[in-house]
Amino acid sequence: MKEIPKIEINREWCKNCGICVEFCPKNVYDFINNEPIVSRPENCTECDLCVVLCPDFAIIIHGVKSKKEKV
Repeated sequence: MKEIPKIEINREWCKNCGICVEFCPKNVYDFINNEPIVSRPENCTECDLCVVLCPDFAIIIHGVKSKKEKV
């Protein structure tokens, strides 16, 4: 069974630009009430594109990759 990554959006840092929604290749995010939300975390491949592109450093992905790096 595939482990689903935990994706956090820091609401204090996020400026609701929508870059994560627009560029996620797996359609993990939706834009609802003028802010991005994690709608489909099970689709996340941990490519980190959203993390890298976020101008506010507001996205953190806790998943399989981050656990392997700690070992």
